[in-house]
This record gives sequence, structure tokens and C-alpha cells, in this order.
Amino acid sequence: MLDIGLQSDMEWQARSSRAPQVAVVLPAYNEAETIAATIKDFHKALPEAAIWVVDNRCSDNTRAIAESTFQTLRCKGGVLQEKRPGKGNAVRRAFLEVEADIYVLSDADCTYPAEQVHQLIDPVRRGEADMVVGDRHTDGQYAAENKRPLHGFGNRLVRNLVNTMFRADLSDVMSGYRAFSRQFVKHYPILVEGFEIETDMTLHALDKRFRVLEVPVRYRDRPAGSVSKLNTFRDGARVLATIWNIMRHYRPLLFFGTAASLCALLGLAAGWVVIAEFIAQRYIEKVPLAILATGLQIEAGLLLSVGLILDSMAHQSKLQYERDLLNDRP
Repeated sequence: MLDIGLQSDMEWQARSSRAPQVAVVLPAYNEAETIAATIKDFHKALPEAAIWVVDNRCSDNTRAIAESTFQTLRCKGGVLQEKRPGKGNAVRRAFLEVEADIYVLSDADCTYPAEQVHQLIDPVRRGEADMVVGDRHTDGQYAAENKRPLHGFGNRLVRNLVNTMFRADLSDVMSGYRAFSRQFVKHYPILVEGFEIETDMTLHALDKRFRVLEVPVRYRDRPAGSVSKLNTFRDGARVLATIWNIMRHYRPLLFFGTAASLCALLGLAAGWVVIAEFIAQRYIEKVPLAILATGLQIEAGLLLSVGLILDSMAHQSKLQYERDLLNDRP
């Protein structure tokens, strides 16, 4: 046991003494128009970094273009394959297979400026942050470049909810341009599959008390010929589902307590008529209303009990997570 501990300390010291290894992760689904330019931009900004393109069931020649670009530039990295659809699955594949000290996540559509990547990774390198988010909103460029107003509305809706629930002051919850410490990546369980991955990352960081920092970055819309994979109505439904899950998973007592309070109020409203009738006549004629009021009050009690149980379970989960962090020094 002593030998294993000494070996672990030696590995940690060796990692601390060398320059940190940086990995750039580019999830891609049919990005033939932009993948080469994206790889070149990040290689120019980070020539020593390993760049990994995740082929997420591309049906065009994205993979062939990426491999040709890697051969031309002779840069580190390569193309990973993820057959399950969804950005969350693509990011999960990269986080499972890629080893690095600092991870950079960006879209493969030339919308995020690679030349600003050092502003994201420097706070992680200095140990000042576990996740640095490229903030598209502070400078107002996202509002100017974004051609989908409902997406901006969804961004603001989720951001306000997250800030309220976690007492945070974030400007961009859904940015796809981020840098992470190794500790964050290796302790982040990815359970979502689609474009809600960015929101989930933010929630995980806030809930588990990782250090989050925002850095304003420029944003530009997709170049001509590049088609967005987002769908206003489908992804709008995902935004609503995200709001639902934020409440249900991260604040179960608030979620179920609110539902319990609503049932209790409705039960009181229905029961008041029955109580007034009984006081006046010493007899109840509105039996169905009395049954409804009783059922609503029972439902309120059950919902509150569920909320209390899940809140205790969430607390125990956080305790175990903190123990795991302490026992797994990066």
C-alpha cells in the first residue's frame, strides 16, 4: 500500500512539473463546410494541443476532410467515432477516451473564435477555475448575429432560472465554448444525450461547487453554406424539459413542495365549501366535492413526503461526491 501511495505521489508531481497537455474536442455532425477551417484555426492558436473531432454519425465527408486536414497540418489528435446521435453522446465519447490536463470544447462550425482560446484555458492553467465559459452575451454579439429569436428567449429563460435557483450571476448558460480542468471532466457523469449538454455542465458545476468563470468572447453566425442542426420547436421543447429537470433533479424539495402546496391550496378551496355546508346544515350534500378535497390533501402530503425523501438522498449524494473528490487528487 505504501508503494502504491508513493507511486501515485510521484505521478502527480511529474504531471505538476511539466507543461499541461491541452485537448480540443470538436463534436461534429455533417460539418464538411467548416471542419477544416475550425481545425486549422485551433491548431494555429494551440499548435501543441491535441485536436479531436468526434464524428457523430456524419453522412457527408466530414470525417474524410478532418483526416486529410490532420495529415496536412501534422497536428496531434485524430477522429473519434460515436454512433449514437446527439452532442451529449459525442462529448461523452471524447471525455472517456481522451487524456489531458486541460480540455477545450467548441463547436465545429466556425462560430467561436479559436484565437481567444488562451483566455479560456489560462484561468484553468493557473488553478483559478474548473470551468471557464465563453460568454457570448455580454458584448451583445450573440443577439446581433443570432438569426433565431426564440433561441435567445430560451437562453434567457433557462439562465434566469439557473441563476435564481443557485444564487449565481451567469450570463451564458448554454455556450458551447468552454475549457475544463481534468478534475471536472473526470468527475462529470454525462447522462444527457443532446444539445442540453451545455446546460447540464453548468448545473453540475454549480451543484457540486466547482469554480466557474465567464470570459466574454466574440460570436459569429455560421458561414454561408453551413446549415444549423438546431430546430426551433424541437429544441424549444428540450428547453422546457431542461427547466422541468432542473427543478426535479437539483431542487427536489422545492419542486415537490411547490406541487404539494398547490394541491393543498386546491384542497382547501374545495373543502371550504364542504366545511361551510356542514357548519350551516350539519349535513354534507356535496359528497363528491368532499372526496375531491380529501384526495387533494392526501396527495399534498404524499408529494411533500417524496420531496423530503429525495432531498435527503440528494444531500447524501453530494456528501459521497465530495468524498470521491477528496480521495482522487488530480
